[in-house]
Amino acid sequence: MEDQINVLLAEDDKNLGTILKAYLEAKGFPTTLCSDGHAALEKFKRNDFDFCILDVMMPVMDGFTLAAEIRKLDKKIPILFLTAKAMQDDKLKGFELGADDYLTKPFSMEELMLRMKAIIRRSAEDTVRLTVFKIGKFTFDYNRQLLTHENGEESKLTSKESELLRLLSENLNRVLDRSVALNKIWYDDSYFNARSMDVYITKLRKYFKNDSSIELMNVHGVGFKLLVNE
Repeated sequence: MEDQINVLLAEDDKNLGTILKAYLEAKGFPTTLCSDGHAALEKFKRNDFDFCILDVMMPVMDGFTLAAEIRKLDKKIPILFLTAKAMQDDKLKGFELGADDYLTKPFSMEELMLRMKAIIRRSAEDTVRLTVFKIGKFTFDYNRQLLTHENGEESKLTSKESELLRLLSENLNRVLDRSVALNKIWYDDSYFNARSMDVYITKLRKYFKNDSSIELMNVHGVGFKLLVNE
């Protein structure tokens, strides 16, 4: 399983970062190394990662701020903090931000690997993403980009429509934050991308127009909600 796990490593100590990257890749974990939090966040937005190792004290954007931004985009990805600090308040803050574990420097590579494997085992079931969704009278097959009504009528979706509908389906009956969708699909929450997303929302509404139990709501100032009234 480990050779399928892509790691985002954010560490501003060049020597330690290089050593950690080499060690993780030798153990079968493809690893992307970033030397500051902002660079790590940009990499996270544009690539699929399965595990984050974040140094707390970094330039531009610290590890706590980075973790908070990552959690806006992905609620479930495992996060392990690395820090030279041993203060209890810092550890509590890390766990409040959704960290899965906390490793204080200096540490052994063996301890890091054991902690990573323990986190991976705990989160394995939670990280599996669904690809087929039941939405009212429709079935949405993400991999085939296909929306099928129970009467057999099919609609072939574009890649952007499929990505957006998947996020909405994963948050069925809950609000999908506009900025999360923009960063996940368009990699940027600019005004022009926001207008583009509004166009795709309108297109998705048209697919569901014949099912009165389905409502794709615009939650003003926040995002969208795909609501199914059973």
